[in-house]
Parts: sequence; C-alpha cells; structure tokens
Amino acid sequence: MWTKYQTYYKDNFKLAYPVVISQLGHTMVALSDTIIIGHTGDVPLAAVALGSSIFSICMVIGIGMSYGLTPLIAQEYGRQNKNACGDLLRHSLVINLVMGVVMSTLIYVGSNYLYKLDQVPAVAVQAKPFLKLLGVSYFPLMVFLSFKQFAEGLGFTKQAMHISIIGNIVNIVVGIALVYGIGGLPRLGVIGVGIGTLTDRILMAVAMCWYVLTAHRFKPYLKAFAAKYLSWQTIKKILGIGTPVALQYVFEISAFSSAIIMAGWIGAREQAAHQIAINLASITYMMASGISAAAGIKSGNHFGAKQLRELRLSAIASYHMVLIMMGTTALIFLVGCRVLPLMYINDPAVVEIAAHLILIAAFFQLFDGTQVVGLGILRGLGDVKIPTVITLLAYWVLGLPVAYLLGIYWGYGIQGIWWGLLLGLLTASVLLFLRFQHKTTQLNAFTAV
Repeated sequence: MWTKYQTYYKDNFKLAYPVVISQLGHTMVALSDTIIIGHTGDVPLAAVALGSSIFSICMVIGIGMSYGLTPLIAQEYGRQNKNACGDLLRHSLVINLVMGVVMSTLIYVGSNYLYKLDQVPAVAVQAKPFLKLLGVSYFPLMVFLSFKQFAEGLGFTKQAMHISIIGNIVNIVVGIALVYGIGGLPRLGVIGVGIGTLTDRILMAVAMCWYVLTAHRFKPYLKAFAAKYLSWQTIKKILGIGTPVALQYVFEISAFSSAIIMAGWIGAREQAAHQIAINLASITYMMASGISAAAGIKSGNHFGAKQLRELRLSAIASYHMVLIMMGTTALIFLVGCRVLPLMYINDPAVVEIAAHLILIAAFFQLFDGTQVVGLGILRGLGDVKIPTVITLLAYWVLGLPVAYLLGIYWGYGIQGIWWGLLLGLLTASVLLFLRFQHKTTQLNAFTAV
C-alpha cells in the first residue's frame, strides 16, 4: 500500500523541508520575542502577547494575500508558461506593496486604542510602542513575501529558508542586546524586542528581493516583470485566490488571537500562560503550514499539467507526512508540558496554567495539521471559496462562541477557552478532508467524461 506513495514522499519532503523552516521564521520571531522578554516579568510578557496576537491577525492577512501568487505560478510552471510567471510576480508585488502601506498605517494608528480592549492598564501601556514597531515592520514583510512566494511557486525553496534563519539570528541578537542593555546599549525592555523584529524584517526583504532579481535561474521567468502596464484581469485573478486565502487565515488566527483578549479578562497570568502555550502551538502549526505550502505547489503543478492521478497520490502523501509530524509534536507536548513553559518564565503559577493548556494543545495537533494541509491542497487546485466558508463556520460559528461559553460564561476559565478552540480545529479538519475527497473525485469524473 505504502510503496505507491514513496516517490511522492521524497519529492514532497525535498520541497517541504525548506518551506517548513522558512515558515517557522515567522513564528520564531514571536518565540524569540516571548523568550527574551519572558524572564523580565509577567506584565512585559503579557504585553508582548497582546501586541503579537493583534499583529498576527494582520500578518496572516498579508501572508494569505501573498499566497494568491503561489498556486498561479505553480500552475503556469506546470504548463511551462514562463512569461506568465514574471507577469504574475509584477502584479502581485504591486498588490502586496499597497497592502503593506495600508496595514502598516492601520496597525500604527490602531495601537493608540489598546485601552479599549479592557486589558490590564500596565499591559496595554507596554504593548503600545511594541505594536507600533511591529506595524512599521509590516511593509518590509510584504516585500519579502512577494519574492518568497514567487520563488517557492517555481519550486525554489531553500534560499528563503537560509534568509529566514539569518534573519532570526539577527532578531535574537538585537533583541537581547536592547532588552537587557548589553554592551552599553540602552535597556529598552519590550521596545527592544520590537526593534529587533523590525531590523530582522528589513534585512530579509532586501535579501530576498536581491536573490530573485539577480539569480540566473530566474532570468527566463522574469522577462515580463519589467513591463510598464498593469492588467486588471491579472490583478483580479491574484485577488481571487489571495483574498479568500487571507480570510481563511484570518478566521483561524483571529479566533486564537481573540482568545488572548478573553484571557486578559481573566487575568495577566492567564494571558501570559496563553501566550506561552499558543506560541508553542504556533511553532508546530507553521511547520504543518510548510508541508501545506509544498502540497499546494505540487497540487498546482499536477493540476496545471493535468496529471490528476499524480495529484491525488501527492496530496495523500502530504496528509501522511503531516500526521506523522504532528503526532510526534503531540507526544512532545504530553511529555514536556511542565518543562516547556520554563523556557519562557519562572513564575510557578504561570507555568502551572500553561502546562494544562499545552496538554490541550497536544490533543489538537493532528487536527491542526490536517486542516492546514487540506487548505494547501485545495488552494493548489484553485478551490478557495468553499474552504473559506468552512473556516468561518469552524472557528467563528462554532469554536470561538463555545470558547466564550465554556471559558467566560460558564466559568471554566482559560482551559474552557482552549477546549472551544479545539472544537473549531476538529470541525475544520473533517470538513476540509471531505471537500478534498469530493473535489478530486469530481475532477476524475470530469476527465473520464
């Protein structure tokens, strides 16, 4: 049974592991910020949690919009239409630059109104300048994503991985130096980790842009990149995929980010514990998201080349890979639930709360992995509207309301909130797999006719 998937395991792994590492780069920024600031106290940690959670909603909108390029590039690559690839990059870059300006402005201005979220005043005060710096970093992030998604759509995934690794090292070094005032630098606390993140994203944007525009391997695909005029039809094509994908990310991530606001209604310790657990869960999610991105690229390649049997085998192989990976992380969470929080903070009360949340996170690892891979595969087929409805139903019609009822209304606290989130992931996982089965069966039936 497994032998028919062996080729696809190898091909998907070669494409996926650099994407997994580069995707981890987004989460590692938040992880680094959390660990660096965590040992200064629960209020600074809660401030970073609040700022990061709000920014993450905005960040996934940008990531989703940039993903509108990748399946289109993958499909044109499958058709060997090189000129179309450069044209798509040009239009996607314009869309992402506009998005960068708009979202940077909204985040920067919106940071002045954190007090309206009914948070602990000391937390809101420290989160404000941190969120402003994250807002400024949004523009270079969009530049980086534009060129990253182009390269990955063509199957070149390693360079973004290398850039992400170097960028995270820069973030850690700058963050530690400015948070603790090392080497005669000012001791800036929460603001220090914000400056580290901004520096990291500027350098990553410059490096990724330079790589794509100068590497010899991309020259055949960039002939149409320098054209002067934009096509509204091409813009609509990219937005037709990018907008629903952005909404898919928004519905999921905003549910988890809304949960941290609810955690703030309970207390600063619960909010800090939520940040620790969600940060760990975000790492495994972004690893699964890397497999999802690779699955989307392969699905797009096979779909563009009309290789429907290979498409389905490759997709099933991606499901197998994510189940193995997320099963492993679930075991790590179960065994290390009381040890992992110590990386962030030494407060025994926060560690105890976080340990219980990490146990719940262990339960939803498989669902989290399979739902994001399902989204990636369907994205490669250009199927984005129904999956968007599924994510809305799973997280905002079921998951978040149940989280509020269990955690706040019925008084089960932060654990009740997390059980509601688990329900959302379970629902999304099952419905997206059923959609994948229906879509591939439909394609095969259409081809047979």
